[in-house]
Amino acid sequence: MATALAHRTRQRTSTEAITRGAIGGLAGGILGGMVFGMMMQIMSFMPKIAMLVGSDSVVVGWLAHLAISMALGVAFGVIVAQVRAGYVGFAVIGVMYGVAWWVLGALLLMPAKLGMPTFQFDAMAWKSLMGHMIFGAILGLVTAAVLKQGATTRAAQ
Repeated sequence: MATALAHRTRQRTSTEAITRGAIGGLAGGILGGMVFGMMMQIMSFMPKIAMLVGSDSVVVGWLAHLAISMALGVAFGVIVAQVRAGYVGFAVIGVMYGVAWWVLGALLLMPAKLGMPTFQFDAMAWKSLMGHMIFGAILGLVTAAVLKQGATTRAAQ
């Protein structure tokens, strides 16, 4: 009986952590996406993002960018939901996640989709790397804050 109760409690805690991670990742994806998007807006890069969905509109570029940021944020939150780390640890994990998506998204998938050469290491690519790292750091910090707030709430109960 005690074992079944412990298993249900562990399962509920795990489900709560994953849900809280997804919420934190969504919030972090939105905030990180906004900051990264402002950087891309300054560099006049939003029309290129819009090209991923067959447009050249800045507004469509923003919508596509934020949708991608939210999806990546939720995925991140679910992946790290069970991680026990401090804010610095989550920021580092987030930066690594951002670098991974820079390689996969900015250097491979996006140029391939747009018929451009892949793995071009020009000035724009290095600026994109910085943006992905900033996105990842913000994503990690916001996700950590939401996960830690959930842990504090559970501990107080």
